[in-house]
Amino acid sequence: MRLESVACRGSQPWLAPLTSRWFSTAENRVESDSHDSSASIFDVAPRIKFKRLDKTAKNIMQILDKEAVEDVKQTREIPDIKPGYIVQLKVEVPENKRRVSIVKGIVIARRNAGLNTTFRLRRLVAGVGIESLFPLYSPNIKEIKVLDKKKVRRAKLYYLRDRMNALK
Repeated sequence: MRLESVACRGSQPWLAPLTSRWFSTAENRVESDSHDSSASIFDVAPRIKFKRLDKTAKNIMQILDKEAVEDVKQTREIPDIKPGYIVQLKVEVPENKRRVSIVKGIVIARRNAGLNTTFRLRRLVAGVGIESLFPLYSPNIKEIKVLDKKKVRRAKLYYLRDRMNALK
C-alpha cells in the first residue's frame, strides 16, 4: 500500500466518519431523496452540526450563569462594588441562622467570574488587620451598603496590608 492511498480520505470509506468533526441527526440526503421524489423539503429533519462540543457546553454554561446572576439581582439590591469602596455588610452567620453580623471594611480586590464573583474586604479588629473573602451573590449576605468611595488607581489594593490605618 502506498503512502498516498493511506492519506487519501476517498480511498478508505471507514476513515471519513472518523476524521469528520460534525455529527448529524438526519439521514443521508441521498437515501431520503430516493424514497419519494414528491416529498416536500420540510419532511427532512434539519441537520444539526456540532463542530466543537466543548465550546457548545461552555456557551450553555455561560447562559445559565447569566440567568442565575439576573435572578439574584432581582431578589435583592446589589450595588456596584469596586476596589477602594468602604462597604458595610450584613452577613448571616452560617452556624446560627438568626444571628446577623455587621462587617465594615474597605474593598481591596474584586474577582469577576459570573455567579462566582468575589470581593476581598479588609478591616481592623482590635488593631489587627483581617481580610475576608466574600462571594458577591451569596445568599448569606443580606445587605450591602456603600459608605464611602475612595479614589484609587489600581485594581488590587494589596499595599494597604502594610498600612494599619487605611480606613481613616
